[in-house]
Amino acid sequence: MSDAAQAWHGSVALVLGSSTGGVGQHVASLARGLLAAGCRVLVCGPAATDELFGFAASGADFAPVEISANPGPQDSGAVRALRKALTGRDLDVVHAHGLRAAFVASLARPAAPLVVTWHNAVLARGLRGQASALVERIVARAATLTLGASEDLVERAKSLGARNVRLGAVASPIAFAAPKRSRAAVRAEFRLTPDTPLIISVGRLHPQKRYDVLLEAAARWRDLTPPPVVVVAGSGPSYMLLAQRASELHAKFYLLGHRHDVPDLLAGADLAVITSDWEARQLFAQEVLLAGVPLVSTAVGGLPGLVGDAAVLIPPGDIDALDTAVRELLADPAKRADYAARGPRQAAAWPTEADTVADVLAAYASLTTAARAGQG
Repeated sequence: MSDAAQAWHGSVALVLGSSTGGVGQHVASLARGLLAAGCRVLVCGPAATDELFGFAASGADFAPVEISANPGPQDSGAVRALRKALTGRDLDVVHAHGLRAAFVASLARPAAPLVVTWHNAVLARGLRGQASALVERIVARAATLTLGASEDLVERAKSLGARNVRLGAVASPIAFAAPKRSRAAVRAEFRLTPDTPLIISVGRLHPQKRYDVLLEAAARWRDLTPPPVVVVAGSGPSYMLLAQRASELHAKFYLLGHRHDVPDLLAGADLAVITSDWEARQLFAQEVLLAGVPLVSTAVGGLPGLVGDAAVLIPPGDIDALDTAVRELLADPAKRADYAARGPRQAAAWPTEADTVADVLAAYASLTTAARAGQG
């Protein structure tokens, strides 16, 4: 950590929108690290995020600001609530996470420098996509500093007029969790014979995840001996469509719903698959590599940089490429063992929570020094 970062003990407001996963976990990790570094931390976000991630319990001040997942008339209320939460506080930096929080923060016009971390790409099309593009442009031009969770987000922000943009360190919010059940016990849950391959994926059942591609490929794998069983842990709006299609294809493809035992599932798996159209630093990809399970993943967003050479990368939406990659791995135990060994080695190179805190402290120190110089 630089001398400037070590010496910075200012006051920060962290702003986030509705979150149940990666963004909320990142903000919680950042809040803990900033508090440990001697900073004063205010977190502004939906009340549910404090209940889920424990911002106040960690020692941060918390102000409820209901920033929903989707834009709408309620945003005017969120802007007023954020202005009220920031008023009267001697803040050095306001740091918004995600486009929705950044949009509200931009409209609130904080007096302190605004840092924005872009965590996700906009995949919407049509009128909603046009509206989202406008939000992106407003956020890009309002931020004093923009940090991208992946290189493509950095390039997107630059293309929209962001003034000061770079890749931001985002720590893995998870550590290797030992399974509570044996491999045999996990496989017994699915009534698998010892030689039946188990393929796993975990994520929200949403079109972005492209589980339709995995399902179509799973139907092809019925000709293998024995045919692998594919299980997907997660819930979401695509459940009924996927369940109906799996029934039509007679595919060995099963939707497990939300699960709290992903380490156990990975212990029983022979292979993991990610078919998303876009991801930044997907938690499941990190869990897979930490567990030493061979991974086939789409080469999208931040995934190539995250997994390096520790996964077989394929184009998004390409059923043939997925089919070929899985067949080759299932047919080659030595190749699977090689990729299993690569995972933990790649994970050891990821930024830690300490790295992430050091990165933002250095950014805050630079911004506040520049602000004071400008006032002088």
